[in-house]
Amino acid sequence: MAQHVTVIVGSLRRGSYARKIAQNVRTMFPERYRAQIVEIRDLPLYNFDYDDPEVTDVETPEEYTKFRETIKNSAGVLFVTPENNRTIPACLKNAVDIGSKPNNDVAWKGIPVGIMSHSVGRMGGYSSQKNLRLALSYFDMPTVGQPEVFLSQSPTYIDDEGNIIREDTVKFLQGYVDRFVALMDEVGRG
Repeated sequence: MAQHVTVIVGSLRRGSYARKIAQNVRTMFPERYRAQIVEIRDLPLYNFDYDDPEVTDVETPEEYTKFRETIKNSAGVLFVTPENNRTIPACLKNAVDIGSKPNNDVAWKGIPVGIMSHSVGRMGGYSSQKNLRLALSYFDMPTVGQPEVFLSQSPTYIDDEGNIIREDTVKFLQGYVDRFVALMDEVGRG
């Protein structure tokens, strides 16, 4: 049976380049891993009242519980994110925060992680990736190392059907996915 890999896209826009990159990368995993995009668009903004045992008049949203369980049951998590104003998009930070609670049951803890960033400019989402790595560093997540994936001028990589058209980019991304798979195999959460 295939192990589940959660792919989180740091953009809510249906036609975003991050989503198109993620759709392409999903198909690069071997059959023993099933990579699926897990939507973050419907997650309510994080509020610690939902997780505070002393606050008894509010219930944890069902979306939080479902998201956290999905993460905990994943062999690994792959983030594909753009850069917004030199950092990660607010929707992505919200998802990270939701997975970080409750303190005694952090969803992210110990799960292998891969990160791909992009931008329409020349920096390739460098700042967003570094900020995401900083946010995740607290959770002791094994991470794919070098080379990191920073896709600059991302619109030039994708055709009208949403496919990555540059063979060198496909090969580079496949190499990253292969290293991510090796990390998940090594950690062996399945």
